[in-house]
Amino acid sequence: MRLHLNENTAGCSPAVIDALRQLGRPEAGFYPDYDDARQAVAGLFNVPADYILLTNGLDEGILAACGAAFRDRSGGVPETLGVAPAFDMYETCTTALGGRMVTVPLGHDFAHQTDRLRAAITPATRIVFLANPHNPSGVRVPLDMLKQLVRAIAPIPLFVDEAYADFSGDTLIDRAAFDVSPSLLVGRTFSKAYGIAGLRVGAVLGNPIALEPLRRVVPPYSLNAWATIALPIAIADGSYRDWYVGQAEASRALLTTACTRLGLTTWPSGANFVLVRVGPAIARIVAALAAKGIRVRDRSAEPGCEHCIRITAGLVEDTQRVIPALEEAVCDARQ
Repeated sequence: MRLHLNENTAGCSPAVIDALRQLGRPEAGFYPDYDDARQAVAGLFNVPADYILLTNGLDEGILAACGAAFRDRSGGVPETLGVAPAFDMYETCTTALGGRMVTVPLGHDFAHQTDRLRAAITPATRIVFLANPHNPSGVRVPLDMLKQLVRAIAPIPLFVDEAYADFSGDTLIDRAAFDVSPSLLVGRTFSKAYGIAGLRVGAVLGNPIALEPLRRVVPPYSLNAWATIALPIAIADGSYRDWYVGQAEASRALLTTACTRLGLTTWPSGANFVLVRVGPAIARIVAALAAKGIRVRDRSAEPGCEHCIRITAGLVEDTQRVIPALEEAVCDARQ
């Protein structure tokens, strides 16, 4: 079981597969048209189409945001700013483009402290990256806090990564908010709740003025034809998405209850995963789960995540298989 990358463990909607099976030589031979995909995203988020930039997965959106921000190289090496721990692609994209990432530690229980972020801004700061819900903890960041931050740091862009917002229900996506705060960028992915991670579809949303520099970075036809055809169908099958979000919610509750029974620390998660502090025997526990074909993510090397693993909360039937394996691994490690 792949419970280490927070994928949709059920896969995509059956309607997506049915559509992809109909594709053939013309779709492979011609450059894709993005209109239907862009309109589907616009309808989903209730914003005009020009407030959307489609990207090859959200990773490309993060890379494009860095590339656009780094056009201004006055004052030396450009910097991005974020928190630690965080999704590693913020730093990966920063360093790939010749920048340097500066991070500030999170507070107790992964609480975000925006005063620390504001204090860390320097003349070299080009963009700030935050995720809501936070990754790897799953902790929600209050929307009002993010709204205040984007106003406080303007005109420096605030890129809010909402990769797991389908599970939390929290979002900053709003046309009026983008118009009031044009330095706000919001990233979304269709890999998680919609189950098309293998097709690589993401989006960055914001005011058209804010998106224009990113459009100059993203190559034409970044999405392939299969992705552009699958996206509107995945979005249209809202019942499938809602079913999987429900599965993730139930799995989070099952995992949290089991960990509490085992005396393991967890944090309230708004995502499709749970961070669990399993203790000093983490290597033995991860290995024991792997021996049973269960892959989880060891996050223990990151600040605040000492002795922690992250477990994807997906299909309930998978979670029901994971819990006894985790119980056995933890109990064996304590002997």
